[in-house]
Amino acid sequence: MIEDMLRTPAAVQDAERHTAHNYHPLPVVISSAEGAWVTDVDGKRYLDCLAGYSALNFGHRHPTLIAAAHAQLDKLTLTSRAFIHDQFADFCRELAALCGKDLVLPMNTGAEAVETGIKVARKWGYQVKGVPADQANIVVAEGNFHGRTTTIVSFSTDSDARADFGPYTPGFRIVPYGDLAALTEAVDEHTVAVLLEPIQGEQGVVVPPEGYLPGVRRLCTERDVLFIADEIQSGLGRTGTTFACEQEGVVPDMYLLGKALGGGIVPVSAVAADTNVLGVLQPGQHGSTFGGNPLACAVATEVVRLLATGEFQRRSTELGERLHTGLRGLIGKGLVAVRGRGLWAGLDLDPSLMSGREACERLMERGVLAKDTHGSTIRLAPPLVITEEEIDHAVAQVAAVLAG
Repeated sequence: MIEDMLRTPAAVQDAERHTAHNYHPLPVVISSAEGAWVTDVDGKRYLDCLAGYSALNFGHRHPTLIAAAHAQLDKLTLTSRAFIHDQFADFCRELAALCGKDLVLPMNTGAEAVETGIKVARKWGYQVKGVPADQANIVVAEGNFHGRTTTIVSFSTDSDARADFGPYTPGFRIVPYGDLAALTEAVDEHTVAVLLEPIQGEQGVVVPPEGYLPGVRRLCTERDVLFIADEIQSGLGRTGTTFACEQEGVVPDMYLLGKALGGGIVPVSAVAADTNVLGVLQPGQHGSTFGGNPLACAVATEVVRLLATGEFQRRSTELGERLHTGLRGLIGKGLVAVRGRGLWAGLDLDPSLMSGREACERLMERGVLAKDTHGSTIRLAPPLVITEEEIDHAVAQVAAVLAG
């Protein structure tokens, strides 16, 4: 039988045999990819509508980014920050310009960028704002997802991410997302920062109420508090603008960036802020051996240049309208709600039909890859290189799954 000749089942078992079970992946084993499509070990093609949680905004193996990686591999890959390399200045200068900030601090992963933001905010609070030693607090939102380090899960409200990892790091206050009154109440004279996702991705692509982000910006300005925007998933073109904060004309004091910054090739993250904020760090107080390495900088500089053209932001806006129009047409036909901006959508399924996991398994069978979250919600975040026809195909497969 054909099923007996497939390589996928054995490959799935082999992958699970010596791996800690910290993920529950769909049973697909990908071996190659290009653009918005991936191919498994049995030759079946799938439309990738997750894009590495937005790490693949520019699609798989974007030729410009692959060329930059190949060229740098032949020259220099790592120096450590003990020395300066010839790719470093261009990356920092061009990313700072894209963000409209003075300085950039390169790291590797999104969680490292968040940890960096927390440390910088606390140091700024003590040295600039004058908060008494060890009294700083940072206000965060319920439903947040900023990473999985011990400090970050200390202010998570997701039991899977948080349970059994204590004792937890103090210094955080959690308020409902989108509730400006609760946020205002939580901020006091020892608050050094408000740390938020402009759109909560892991929670199901939750968009805050209109006026919330501008309200946060005003509050932070009035109370001398840093507004830190975690744009690791929402930034770099995903929502139709370079940063999701731009959708409401808001400029935070600090951007936390990652995922798409590495072009889907290498892990790259960064913190961007002005000198009066990032300038509090002095040599030896924070760092990373691989942060800002030559290979990462070569790829990430090309990412910044792709974004500087505005092409991908326009694609996200225009194609996002097509995606959301198609998905909204399925409300009442198995969907109960659709949220998001640009090429990013959270779909709430009628839980009586199936779970989000079941929906993703059925989509996989139909050649579309997506990811579930929180029971009956699935997320779609296709690469920004997706075409109109491919969007229509994805929506059609969602409709087919809902129809049973």
